[in-house]
Amino acid sequence: MGSDPELLARIRAINDSAAFNRWCGFEVLRAGAGVAELAMPWRPEVGQYAGFLHAGLLGALIDTACGFAAATLVGRVLASHYSVNCLRPAVGERFVARARVVKPGKTQVFTACDLFALQGADEKLVATGETLLTVVAVAA
Repeated sequence: MGSDPELLARIRAINDSAAFNRWCGFEVLRAGAGVAELAMPWRPEVGQYAGFLHAGLLGALIDTACGFAAATLVGRVLASHYSVNCLRPAVGERFVARARVVKPGKTQVFTACDLFALQGADEKLVATGETLLTVVAVAA
């Protein structure tokens, strides 16, 4: 997944403007035309009762990474629908979401994402997801 410095700066600025993203510790690693990669470190307050990353944060990572991938092509978007498939317990030191646009459009964008848990050099796929995003018209 390549990265475009201009798109990366724009997506990082969007990420930095969101209080929730800052609280989660989301970091935009890469952004290019139709792709984005987002990371989040593990910390106990994002876990559920058994010590795994909470499924709500799996969804947040997938939704956010997909939104950023779409934003690289069409600008502002809002989630219309998203789904998450939890494949295994999300246990790791860090989590990385790699999103891509499947089909862009004028009013909606279809995206997909793979979410990995990293433990040292070991990387395991823990969830996948898809989003349908609505393009938001910017008021003039």
